[in-house]
Amino acid sequence: MKLKSFRKGVHPYEGKELSMDCAIQCIDAEDVMVYPLSQHIGAPAKAVVAVGDRVLKGQLIAEAGGFISAPVFSSVSGTVKAIENRLVVNGNNDECIIIENDRENETVSDFGKDRSLDSLSAEDIVDIIKKAGIVGLGGAGFPTGVKVSPKNANNIDTVIINGSECEPYLTSDYRLMLERNEEIIKGIKAVLKALPNAKAVIGIENNKPEAIKILDEKTSGEDKISVCPLKTKYPQGGERQLIYAITGRKINSKMLPADKGCIVLNTASCYAIYEAVYKNMPLIHKVMTITGEAVHSPCNVDVPLGVSHSYVLEKCGGAKDDVVKFISGGPMMGMAMSSLDVPVVKTSSSILAFSKDDVAALPQSACIHCGRCVKACPQILVPQMMAKAVRGQNMNRFDELGGMECIECGCCTYVCPAKIPLTQMFKLGKAELRSMRAKN
Repeated sequence: MKLKSFRKGVHPYEGKELSMDCAIQCIDAEDVMVYPLSQHIGAPAKAVVAVGDRVLKGQLIAEAGGFISAPVFSSVSGTVKAIENRLVVNGNNDECIIIENDRENETVSDFGKDRSLDSLSAEDIVDIIKKAGIVGLGGAGFPTGVKVSPKNANNIDTVIINGSECEPYLTSDYRLMLERNEEIIKGIKAVLKALPNAKAVIGIENNKPEAIKILDEKTSGEDKISVCPLKTKYPQGGERQLIYAITGRKINSKMLPADKGCIVLNTASCYAIYEAVYKNMPLIHKVMTITGEAVHSPCNVDVPLGVSHSYVLEKCGGAKDDVVKFISGGPMMGMAMSSLDVPVVKTSSSILAFSKDDVAALPQSACIHCGRCVKACPQILVPQMMAKAVRGQNMNRFDELGGMECIECGCCTYVCPAKIPLTQMFKLGKAELRSMRAKN
């Protein structure tokens, strides 16, 4: 069978062999937990607790701050010690709720109580997902409750489950598909009940044959859920690339997937939906991959939201003495971390530790117009011309060249022999263009 895919893209070193055979382990919470109010795309959540309050595990501590927002819950029982600005993973200082863990692990009433899908309406399911604080756990962080309640709900015919995990090194979604596949499928069924005219397709790259096999077996009797093997290529898990590969439909920056009858959900998000709908549990924990050549013991770990990255790394055996760089997320689209003393949030997917910094080690030179960036770009753009426009502060030209269609995947930067930070330039260019449009 011919594997489905998209045009162009790249084939970086995968690095998944370091942790793909490591079963998920659980890590306890630490003494002091930090919960940023902004863990998603959209308006920050608003604190509903005060300093001195005692809170329970699973308790709402911050409510959604708007339509595009998501609530935050405590993953421990304890006392609110402060509400203050703290350093977060992207380098900003954001407002956070600080809770001292009392180690009692006392939960709110009905936490973990079984609930039947048959007893719920489509509206009930959407409401549960919204109130559980679930967001896109593949990294984007868009509130899932908003995503599964589009205005044209009856026109949604395809729910795509992103099991690609195309970023190098990351294996947490892979382990979820192997170890918690039945729960993922139940989560998918809940979404399908909320979108009655849709069928679900689980897209998995063919470098994960065990995941393809087991999910194919588990869905063999389902008439509305199927598995679609995909060609291993980066960025196969990009929303636009995934939609095109599976349905042949094209999406641009001015459209939502729902405009083409699609909704895309990450496998981890489906697991979180299962816990919310069937187990009455809000989103309070996350499976992460701890890996890289400078990690002593690569692994996949289930951690409570609010613990620090340094605590997680320590519990996993720590980093080697020759570590020079830490990354949150994948090496293609993740962020280098200046400090590990930042909290794990809903969109945290990994801690990568490397003993050499390929980006800093290679000097930048002039563009030689080789065209490799053009051959790699999955959005069919011309990065070398876009870069020229950004350098010249010609934002109108950048816009004409389709700059806003850049998905910031990093393919152009990866293949550039001159080591020009193209992706970073385009991020800045897009930000400048948005600012110009806002002023007008």
